[in-house]
Amino acid sequence: MAKRKAIMDLSSKNIEFFLERTLYKALNFNPNSMSLEVKIFEDGVEVGQQSMSFAHIPKEIKKIVKPN
Repeated sequence: MAKRKAIMDLSSKNIEFFLERTLYKALNFNPNSMSLEVKIFEDGVEVGQQSMSFAHIPKEIKKIVKPN
């Protein structure tokens, strides 16, 4: 049986990135499903939270998160 990896808490690292004029702040990373939980901000106002596929985040952020 495969061993489950622990979810990485990224909220203390203050990882932020922009995609199409929308600010995303990383909350945590789940290596089992390769998804990133993010908080969404538009015009400085929090809109909500979303789970985002690791493949859709910018390359600079992938280097910081390092799923291995």
